[in-house]
Amino acid sequence: MTALVLLEIENGTVRQASRSAITAASAFGPVDVLVLGAGAEIAARLPGVTRVRHAESLSDAVAEPAAALLAEIASDYTHIVSAASAVGKNILPRLAGLLDVQPIPDVVAIKDAETFVRPIYAGNALATIRSSDSIKILTVRGANFDAVANEGGSAAIEAVSLSSASNVPAVDLISVNLSTSERPELESARVVISGGKGLKDAENFKLLEPVADKLGAAIGASRAAVDSGFAANELQVGQTGKIVAPELYIAVGLSGAIQHLAGMKDSRVIVAINLDPEAPIFRVADYGLVADLFTVLPELEHAL
Repeated sequence: MTALVLLEIENGTVRQASRSAITAASAFGPVDVLVLGAGAEIAARLPGVTRVRHAESLSDAVAEPAAALLAEIASDYTHIVSAASAVGKNILPRLAGLLDVQPIPDVVAIKDAETFVRPIYAGNALATIRSSDSIKILTVRGANFDAVANEGGSAAIEAVSLSSASNVPAVDLISVNLSTSERPELESARVVISGGKGLKDAENFKLLEPVADKLGAAIGASRAAVDSGFAANELQVGQTGKIVAPELYIAVGLSGAIQHLAGMKDSRVIVAINLDPEAPIFRVADYGLVADLFTVLPELEHAL
């Protein structure tokens, strides 16, 4: 058996979630990776990678040609894997449709080559499922698999291209806007501090920044905070956002709706600060402080 991992490269480095996908895929045997656009040399240095298949003319920002290329080379593999990221969730379901197989999303554990564990009911239960498809299409949660190192490998690089006979919908890439930040990547940060609607507005949301700076933390947000315009979409933690499992998760002014808990309840230590003692977030918190966040945050910053 051989597995193929769809790799994501951002700002000149392989994303942690993709490096975790390599670890997951190694359970099936030798691992090849597919790089769309620039970055094949970076991918070749990853330990555990046998071969880098490089489609320089394609981009992971456009799902249709990427899925078509994967469909053309899929017969070389028993498993095709990506991180459960926006890119993976965009491309792999299209690939599964082209191959007429069932995609298996959000895998958190691998029992064997046909048996996988994934959360259901917003993470309140785990389902163990078995697939008899000849090619298994998986997205995996990066927080549940250790990431391989950035250096230590020396894989061969092979150029691949989309066949001219492929029937790909006419899609044009207009632009890609990537945010840059000095903070750790949300999905791989050791500490995350997240704000909810209790912060009241975008200006108050910035009160998280001094505490995050002291802790070297990434900043997250609830869906309510994002929908209200307090924070950018990319900061959303939850079932419809990013899944995180840091060593320390601090929830500030965040009630703990079930879709948010699905994205962070595997954190090692959870701290909740909320004025409402009945807030659901206290049910999963290791430490809870019933207090006014506008008083607590400055005090916390000063103490740190």
